[in-house]
Amino acid sequence: MRNRQIALIVLATVFLWNTALSQNKYVGVKACRPCHFTEKQGKQFDIWSKSKHAGAYKTLATDKANEIAKARGLTKPAAESPECLECHTITADAKLVEKTFDMKEGVQCETCHGAGSGYKTMPIMKDRAKAIAAGMREFKDEAAIEAFCRTCHNERSPSFKEFNFKESWDKIKHPVPKAG
Repeated sequence: MRNRQIALIVLATVFLWNTALSQNKYVGVKACRPCHFTEKQGKQFDIWSKSKHAGAYKTLATDKANEIAKARGLTKPAAESPECLECHTITADAKLVEKTFDMKEGVQCETCHGAGSGYKTMPIMKDRAKAIAAGMREFKDEAAIEAFCRTCHNERSPSFKEFNFKESWDKIKHPVPKAG
């Protein structure tokens, strides 16, 4: 029994050490969809796909976005300007993305939840503590969620309008329904 406990501790330590040493990669919303579109999971993919977050990158390809970028003194079109991309999509070094990732998918799952390669598998996702240990970003409460949302939804945005977190959160929140 004692040897088994020691072996489990060693395995857990190696797992956590490898997770800590390796940098998670972005897998993209297409990799999240297979598990997060069902009723059992709260139709999370559908909630996202119908949201403004899903179309956030596409708004940068409009004439209006390019006018705003030019008025701000940016030398590149909005869809190529880091100042615009930082809130309208995930921008990551090519070494940190898997083939399934497409930045044109806009503000997607990993924008909030963190790069998913370390926690995307079913055995890890079924255990919240394991998913968090493997790199999934945890928000302790709605105040933490709001603070994160305000990193983009703020006065720095040239098209900022008042941000009502409660109203916005009600449109995008996507909890897993309690088993009943």
